[in-house]
Amino acid sequence: MLRALRHRNFRLFVYGQSISLIGTWMQRVALAWLVYRLTDSALLLGVVAFSGQFPTFLLASVAGVLADRSNRHRILLVTQTLALVQALLLAFLVLTQVVQVWQLIALSIMLGAINPFDMPTRQAFLVEMIQDRKDLGNAIALSSSMVNVARLLGPSLAGVLVASLGEGVCFLLNAVSYLAVIASLLAMRIARATARSEHPPVLPQLIEGFRYAWAAVPIRAILLMLSLVSLVGMPYTVLMPVFARDLLGVGPDGFGYLMGCAGVGALAGALYLASRNSVLGLGRLLPSPRPSSG
Repeated sequence: MLRALRHRNFRLFVYGQSISLIGTWMQRVALAWLVYRLTDSALLLGVVAFSGQFPTFLLASVAGVLADRSNRHRILLVTQTLALVQALLLAFLVLTQVVQVWQLIALSIMLGAINPFDMPTRQAFLVEMIQDRKDLGNAIALSSSMVNVARLLGPSLAGVLVASLGEGVCFLLNAVSYLAVIASLLAMRIARATARSEHPPVLPQLIEGFRYAWAAVPIRAILLMLSLVSLVGMPYTVLMPVFARDLLGVGPDGFGYLMGCAGVGALAGALYLASRNSVLGLGRLLPSPRPSSG
């Protein structure tokens, strides 16, 4: 189950990213609670969440092309550093008690513009960290497990900290957590790739990617399923502060536990994937537009 950790660069990545992701989930929970505490408005909860996601929708495809043609290690160093700055700005505004909702919206847009460059680059960078392609599937599953462990621990820690010390501490700890992943990236030994003198234009590459994704039936089915879940399933997390405080009568600690519980099932699934030797048969476990042959 842990065979991909024998690769030094991936092992460093797991150590640094695990710490950073816990901080990321702490910030998400603290930000949602802060917005609702300041505004008592479910509408503004949605506006702040939308501000953080809409830039990703606009930029993700272009960022994927950039990750294909640029130095991924360097891109990750830049995105993690910018995310650290964003978290520091949040911490400063909250700890100095000058924070306003428009500032939270602006900083959410900032992070939303960073994430589409960070996420596809991070996923594509796995290929460079794993020398033995037989371990790549295990590395992907372990990376997902890492995300979901953080999704389990981060919100719970954030709830306790917000209840005792306030939201600003969570933002500050998230900023500090980025130092771990930046240090792990700097400690990696990356083989220098041969630079390509020419790249095809961005637009044809985008069109080619869309055509490929639509023509490949498994990829198309998974993308459609994820789109549906993202549209009508995941938005419940945006309104979780309303449910926690107004319907269930719990404070930020209870809110953190509610958010953390969402990671239990995802973690179980990720660990199951890490224990498998191949992807054969996974189609039977997912909804599919046609019967799966394995």
